[in-house]
Amino acid sequence: MTMNDESRQDALDTSGRRLDQIRLSGITALGYHGVYEHERRDGQTFVADVVVHLDTRRAAARDDLAHTLNYGELAEQVAAVLSGEPVDLIETVAERIAATVLASGIVQAVDVAVHKPQAPIQVPFGDVVVAIHRDRTKLPAAEPYVPRAVVEAEPVSRPVPTATASFPVTPAPGAPVVASAAWSDAVAPAPGAFAGGPDSPSVELEPVPAGEALVVGELVTDALDQEPDGPVEVVLALGANLGPAQDTLREAVTDLARTPGIEVRDVSALARTSAVGGPEQSDYLNAVVLARTTLAPRALLRATQAIEQAHGRERHERWGPRTLDIDIVLYGSVLAVTDDLELPHPRAHERAFVLQPWAQVEPDAVLPGLGGGPVGALAATAPDRDGVRWLALDWLTTAIPAVSGETGAVPAGPEAQDT
Repeated sequence: MTMNDESRQDALDTSGRRLDQIRLSGITALGYHGVYEHERRDGQTFVADVVVHLDTRRAAARDDLAHTLNYGELAEQVAAVLSGEPVDLIETVAERIAATVLASGIVQAVDVAVHKPQAPIQVPFGDVVVAIHRDRTKLPAAEPYVPRAVVEAEPVSRPVPTATASFPVTPAPGAPVVASAAWSDAVAPAPGAFAGGPDSPSVELEPVPAGEALVVGELVTDALDQEPDGPVEVVLALGANLGPAQDTLREAVTDLARTPGIEVRDVSALARTSAVGGPEQSDYLNAVVLARTTLAPRALLRATQAIEQAHGRERHERWGPRTLDIDIVLYGSVLAVTDDLELPHPRAHERAFVLQPWAQVEPDAVLPGLGGGPVGALAATAPDRDGVRWLALDWLTTAIPAVSGETGAVPAGPEAQDT
């Protein structure tokens, strides 16, 4: 028995178009999942059906496996989950398979059905199936499959966490998913929100009362915590619409340039843009910074968040007004999906307030990943392109009307470019 059309859901891309599908049916393995002792001892057959939702056009156009899912490797991973670490519930098995599939940055959604045809039921039956649908807005309640040899090879530090939460991580295509990280009271943003990520996760250590045993937890680093072998090209998007926005953005550029491990290469023109999403609010000033960094992706995230906080950034409302927003749009060629960082930024390909300034400072730029392409072409078709009012040149040295209180003023003369 396989997943039928009634149980399988169509998934849509950000433009509302149906994604393509890769289907794997009848993956079978001997597993030891179940609540009864004989299930754990003797094992039984488990079967999985998987439907992966993604855009296969780039892979087809280039005839290149690197731009699609290697379903042979995926089948092996699914079988490894079925035959791997025993759990009580096949619901947990289904979540692990979904997490493993979504660990690939090009996958947008997945349907998983786990069959237990030999379930210990005392009446005649044909099959027992748990079917789930998971995507970027409803993440799996489990971690992706990690080969034991890979986990044991990774460095481990041992703090005493007060609370932990796990999430999946994906390095660039073809690289192994190395592990997941345990955080203390981590605050995750709404999936896909263009808001610069949560406050920096941390592990809080508490004193152990006398006479009590020390409970040791593990913090396993993942690919986004690893420093690169050399400088990596990154693209950062800056925005502000509260207070003296232009001054704040100027200072943020200076702060970035002074941060160890970050070299600012170029800064775009300044765009004045209408707010996209969220509550009604003032126009934004936006700019793009091209830089090189020797920081790991997550270390770069923490550095940008520290600059945001230094300028009074608060996170009370999704897509609400802000004194400063710094988003990592691109980190080299890394494709990654975690609860605190997604690379490239999942909505960069449809945000003119990022694409137009970026195209201005780097005309030949290309955005990788799903929905990517030449930045100039993406800027010309972005849904919010009409909301970009103008691009001001030399804004780092020349004052222009502020966003707050002067929303109707538009600069004239050679410093302004109509868009």
